[in-house]
This record gives sequence, structure tokens and C-alpha cells, in this order.
Amino acid sequence: MLWLFDSVEAVRDFLELGGWVLSVIAGTIFIMWALIIERLLYFRSVMKRMSTTIHDQWEARSERRSWHAQMIREGLISQFSHATNSSIPMIQTMVALCPLLGLLGTVTGMIKVFEVMAVSGSGNVRAMAAGVSQATVPTMAGMVGALSGVLLVTMLSRRAAREVEFLEDSLTMDH
Repeated sequence: MLWLFDSVEAVRDFLELGGWVLSVIAGTIFIMWALIIERLLYFRSVMKRMSTTIHDQWEARSERRSWHAQMIREGLISQFSHATNSSIPMIQTMVALCPLLGLLGTVTGMIKVFEVMAVSGSGNVRAMAAGVSQATVPTMAGMVGALSGVLLVTMLSRRAAREVEFLEDSLTMDH
């Protein structure tokens, strides 16, 4: 149990090292990963059932060639596409936001360095080092957060497009 307290303390120290911006970045990364996990679970379970239900509903139709049938088909595909892509734009926004928040951390940290220089001159190296770490740690965290999300959001987007295309191809208009 001691390792848990040590881990929590290490995380707290790291967050303090980067200033308030690092806490915002951590929250952003947490939300991004929660949405990624939600999409992965959706693809694994709900999406397959929804696709099967839509396919069965379409195959149960006796007439599939009229304009009315075409509109129903497009509505079913649109409903599936909307459900499949639902969180992906938000994940993409979080991925794009991470480096921008890192840049904000850089700016706030450098302001802190300049404040120290203005007040005490360039002789207080210890106070300047705190500002430099506050400038670099959020930048690194923002980049790591963005890199961790960019691969998965690309994979999720491609999978969603592929599943929608597969459903579209499977809903034939042969009757």
C-alpha cells in the first residue's frame, strides 16, 4: 500500500512542477482517453449488434427498389454512421488541444522566468529554474498526450469509415 501513496505523491509533485497548466493538460488527456476507451468498447460490442439489427431490418423489407426504400436505406446508414462516429470529433479536438495547452504552459513558465529576472536580476538561478521547468514540463506533457491520441484517433476514424462502408455495401437494393 505504501507504493500507492508514493505513486500519488510522485504524480502530485509532477503536477506541481508544471504549474496549473499541467493539471489542465492532465484533465484533457484523461477525458481524451476516456472517450477513446468508450469508442473501443462501442466498436467491440454495440456497433456489431447495431449493424446486424439494421441489416436484418433491411433484409426483412419486401420491397427495396423504390425511392421510398432508398430513403429508408440512406436513413439507416446515416443513423449507423452518426452512432459510429459520435465521439471521434471530440477526441480529435482533445488531440489538437494538448500541444496548444503545452504551448500555454511554455508561455506561463517563461513569464515566471522573466518575473524572477525582473525582480531579482539574473543571479537567482534556483528561482529561474523553477520557471524553466514550469515552461518545459507542460510542453512535453502536451506533446506526449497528443502523440498518444493521434494514432488511436486515426485508427478509430478509419475503422468507423470502413464499418459504415461495409454496411452500405451490405444493404443491397435487389428486390
